Amino acid sequence: MAQTAPTKGNLTAAKRARALAESGYELMDKKRNILIRELMTMIDEAEALQARIDKTFNEAYGAMRIAEISMGGCAEAAAMTVEIDNSVQIRYKSVMGVEIPMVTSEPFVPTEPPYGLIFTSSDLDNAYFKFAEVKAMVNELAHTENAIYRLAYAVRKAQKRANALQNIVIPGLDADIARISEALEEKEREEFVRLKIIKEHKGI
Repeated sequence: MAQTAPTKGNLTAAKRARALAESGYELMDKKRNILIRELMTMIDEAEALQARIDKTFNEAYGAMRIAEISMGGCAEAAAMTVEIDNSVQIRYKSVMGVEIPMVTSEPFVPTEPPYGLIFTSSDLDNAYFKFAEVKAMVNELAHTENAIYRLAYAVRKAQKRANALQNIVIPGLDADIARISEALEEKEREEFVRLKIIKEHKGI
């Protein structure tokens, strides 16, 4: 690649570019740190959610097994009357320019189960409410894990850009500034010597 001509204008431009690169690095590093903090928070949330889901799932399946034992085929028939939930929606929020999907659904309000209560048991009711809790938590876990993936990608991208500025762009500009400054100083020395010689000749 051709080197920049050693002129005062190019020296000024190189210094300006260097200042911009330094500012860009600081901003990119700040963005990376913010994203990392958000990422770690999301990871902690996902781990806690997964533990709650596992616990509630076990409780729900346990209640369902007891209901099946006590009710036989009536438990499965009652479960089939539960309607499909189509209230799940996806919206987005931005974290330092990273679009994070948020999975939402109608909040679950414990009321009477949708099946008849005459031939059912409290064990089936307990399973119904537990599975409803799990569904809400799974929605939350879905957008949390998706956010983790997107934030991790954004962190890698920000790190790559910060590294390029710190290790390639800024050192390259520093080298240009040093080379141009040295060339201009050499040129000034040569000009000084030339003028001195001219003055000495005129004085003869």
